[in-house]
Amino acid sequence: MSHGSSPASWTAVIVALVGTTIGGIALIPDPNWVLFTIGTVIALLAAPLGKIMSSAGFGQDRSTH
Repeated sequence: MSHGSSPASWTAVIVALVGTTIGGIALIPDPNWVLFTIGTVIALLAAPLGKIMSSAGFGQDRSTH
């Protein structure tokens, strides 16, 4: 059982973490709303990116779960 470990899922998680980190750093010490928005957009793009990569063949095979 692979527990969903695939290039698509790992890429989506890493992109989401990078976006969240950028957004979090943007709020310290004074809020930088432009950088926060950029981080938020990056984090929100993680889900479609994972789905696109999965559709392109980088996801887990349906037969394995």
